[in-house]
Amino acid sequence: MMATPAAPPPAQGGRLNVIALISGGKDSFFSLLHCLAHGHRVVALANLHPPETNEHEGSQQEEEEEEGEEDLNSFMYQTVGHQVIPLYAEATGIPLYRQPILGGATQGKDYSHSSTAAAVQGEGDNNAKAKQVKDDDDETESMIPLLLAIKRAHPEANAICAGAILSTYQRTRVESVAVRLGLTPLAFLWKFPILPVRQHLAGGDVATTDAQLLDDMAAVGMEARIIKVASGGLDDSFLWNNVADRLGKERIARSMRRFGTASEKGAVIGEGGEFETLVLDGPRQLFRKRILVEEKDRRVVREGGGCAWLSFRSAKLEDKDVTVAASDEEKSDTGKIRIPDLLDARFVGVLEGLNTSASAGEEEARKLLALLSLEPQHSLSKQEGTFQLGLPQSINDSKLQQWCFFGNASSSAGSSNAVETETSLLVSQIRQRLQQSNLTPSAILTSTILLRHMADFPAVNSVYGALFDSPNPPSRVCVACGDSLSALTNNNGNISIAIYLTVHTGFTNKSTTAQRRQGLHVQSRSYWAPANIGPYSQAISIPLASLSSFSKPPNSTGGNHDDGNGGPRLVTIAGQIPLVPATMALPPAESEQQRQALNTQLALSLQHLWRIGLEVGVQWWTSAVAYFPAATTTTTDSSSFSMPMSEKAKLASKTWQSAHQWSSSKVASDEEEDSDANSDSDDDDGPDLWDRKFNPRYMSFAVTSTEDSSSSSEPKLPDWSVLSNNNNSKDYKKKRSRTIPPFFFAAQVAELPRSAGVEWHAHLGIAKAGSKSVTVLESFQANINSDDGTGEEERVVEVHQTVVRSPASTSEQDDTDDDMDKDDDDDDDKGVKNEALGRRPALLQTIMVERHMGGSSPPSSSVSSSSSSSSFTAVDELAWLSTRRLINQGHGEPDNGRAGPSVMVRYVDVSLSAAAALGGGGGGGVSVPVVPCASLWDADGERLASVTIYQSVFE
Repeated sequence: MMATPAAPPPAQGGRLNVIALISGGKDSFFSLLHCLAHGHRVVALANLHPPETNEHEGSQQEEEEEEGEEDLNSFMYQTVGHQVIPLYAEATGIPLYRQPILGGATQGKDYSHSSTAAAVQGEGDNNAKAKQVKDDDDETESMIPLLLAIKRAHPEANAICAGAILSTYQRTRVESVAVRLGLTPLAFLWKFPILPVRQHLAGGDVATTDAQLLDDMAAVGMEARIIKVASGGLDDSFLWNNVADRLGKERIARSMRRFGTASEKGAVIGEGGEFETLVLDGPRQLFRKRILVEEKDRRVVREGGGCAWLSFRSAKLEDKDVTVAASDEEKSDTGKIRIPDLLDARFVGVLEGLNTSASAGEEEARKLLALLSLEPQHSLSKQEGTFQLGLPQSINDSKLQQWCFFGNASSSAGSSNAVETETSLLVSQIRQRLQQSNLTPSAILTSTILLRHMADFPAVNSVYGALFDSPNPPSRVCVACGDSLSALTNNNGNISIAIYLTVHTGFTNKSTTAQRRQGLHVQSRSYWAPANIGPYSQAISIPLASLSSFSKPPNSTGGNHDDGNGGPRLVTIAGQIPLVPATMALPPAESEQQRQALNTQLALSLQHLWRIGLEVGVQWWTSAVAYFPAATTTTTDSSSFSMPMSEKAKLASKTWQSAHQWSSSKVASDEEEDSDANSDSDDDDGPDLWDRKFNPRYMSFAVTSTEDSSSSSEPKLPDWSVLSNNNNSKDYKKKRSRTIPPFFFAAQVAELPRSAGVEWHAHLGIAKAGSKSVTVLESFQANINSDDGTGEEERVVEVHQTVVRSPASTSEQDDTDDDMDKDDDDDDDKGVKNEALGRRPALLQTIMVERHMGGSSPPSSSVSSSSSSSSFTAVDELAWLSTRRLINQGHGEPDNGRAGPSVMVRYVDVSLSAAAALGGGGGGGVSVPVVPCASLWDADGERLASVTIYQSVFE
């Protein structure tokens, strides 16, 4: 077996000067230890305490005062035991800074400072800044004056660490403040319980697996005592138990298992507020002295409802026994910090497969491709190809629109900051169009940014980011196309940027998008996946039901006609490059081992896509592209990987296939399970403390329903049970449902972000899909003729189609009945059909793959005969015919007056197509989103001329 790659140490010059947010609890201190393990320097400790501490030097409090004590119960900050916090400065030898907590919990999980406090314009005067935090502000803003004071005392500080593990509520708030103050957020414990653990450490059940974090704390010598319990599974007898101890951990796990809460995410480690801890000691590299609280100085305070906590009358420090040289002990402690393996078991297997002989992989790929049975159908017409899937005959005018914005080179001619000028103009155009359409920036789901030079990215990012001031900005893909970008327009010359947006026109100013549009935006460095520091999220999801033309927006009184929480969700995910999450650097590579280095990048970046997909509940990808940068003779970085693009495409294809096959071989016994039991909520990061108070799903610690019990099941990707069998061949049905991955191709562009060697992008993820609700249709080939005035040329186009259906009958179906009377349709049969389906939409993705018929080499001329202005007209027509063949024809002919399939994105080999033909826009340039590529390749390493992805919504 090949050794699992370990996360590399920080690159030279990558050392950070960290401000550590501490609450006294185990997580904040363990996160601090990981900062030290990565070579970072902790320059200050920061703590927020209740506004009135009630600290008394003596213990002469009256009994009436003691009985009246209350814990602040902050959602953001641990406040129990705050009297002990001042001792950490001497215990650790690190300066401690404290300020009171002002404000309260005023928002949901995802945080936007714009509605609670003014953005920080500069450090200013600390007192003035403190006055801006009012009682009705969010308590998050209390961090700002504290951190500003620390930055004045330690101007070298450039990062902040926190102990968030599963809590989106806490993580997003720290990130909001960090980004505003120019600090790099660090959250090394984020998703720590789900990260790979060596086999001999992994436990056999959920409770033991989660509790591995407690074992890791014990291994480095932490002492963390329970000082508050708030769970029905734990009573006050658990107070002062050491959780970083085998006996203490096992007692908690046993109790929660009996009470039925052990299977809840994070319950055993107290992530949902089940218990809080106070750290008294740790490894010598951090704790020079130990904190001691004697029994006579601890008093139990019972608040009722199963909540109890300890009040401390006094605490003191004691010297630690020194049994070995301090320097040797510090080195020993550092080595005990367990850093999760870089790759999950799935992608260890993927990488091992890539590093085996190429011939074996290519043979396997050929076998898989042979299962597709691509048989030509000559000149598909309205009379031929009558395969029907039973979709309604109406294709609605989709609420998902593609907006295209192209830079204007002439406007910035002679300017020293040309790309900023072009980007500013595009951002102004985007704002104007949003206003004209009565939309907010939250209506933008995903964006594709094409640059001429990747070096322009920082300048573009700062201007583009000004569009978004709310949580969870759109997901994003960014590549550089070099001089090929000029092919997008004939009028503006050498433009530097183009921006494509996918916009949901149903998310207007009058509608509430919070429950419909959900996002994942992790800006902290961790071991989980690369941080997205900036104006783009890892993922955005919307309900398929929101695309229905019959659904009502939520009303102003808070009652939702259709809140979008039922049925499948459509997920867009940002392009993923192979950065090591903890360092945000590319994996190190030896120049003489280029293939192995590329294999590592392929596996790591695809793992990022997988982890994000699992986090938001994705069960199936509709299709994917792997971008590769063009190799040049002057390129010295790892992105060049000077090997033929055909070989890169085949390696990427094998990576894609292996990732899907691993699931089917690893959990074969579970493949027949209904996917509903494995579909977590898209926003299920917790439960957070916020969930415990406001989210009905988590307001009880005990699991009491079948739905809640199943939600703890490990989600699967791919989840083969969501696929239906609608193909003609029995052999195909059997093999497709277990081994054939979604459609894949490779695109070569000029450059990728961070000089990466590959960037993975899945076009769409499907989440919360019911059993057999996704249909992957048998692909076929069609021959089409295009007449460019010189004669007819026969072209071969492959057609790949995927259908996602909403539930045929749900509780929400009754809610739509009142809308049916308002429909102007006079066709009774059609009305009956719509009513039977509950007017729930179905999504069809159609992919048209035009093969390059000139062999494996590009034509000698840069403009081929397929470059006439009608080149893609024939492809678009075929897409329309391929869509119509799936329509239910039992109720008359398809409604030709409605919209046809929309082009979501078109990839074009610019050496094979003329500029004017790229989008059918004639001399004015393209009219649909087009990615101009240096070359396109299929999974078998053969050249493609174009790949067009269409989308249709039926109801």
